[in-house]
Amino acid sequence: MTLLKWALICFVISLLAGGLGFTGIASGARSLSRILFGVFLVIAIVIVVLALAVGQAVF
Repeated sequence: MTLLKWALICFVISLLAGGLGFTGIASGARSLSRILFGVFLVIAIVIVVLALAVGQAVF
């Protein structure tokens, strides 16, 4: 959940910086949030697949 939180924080920073005209900062924060969200998704999918393979419920 921490990766998802940081991805959302970077996304909000990207929106604010883009709205204020700081395009360099906005694109940097956007790419960082994309990377963090991608890593979160991969880890979440791996955990769900491993849990289904073992036969236990994750949630």
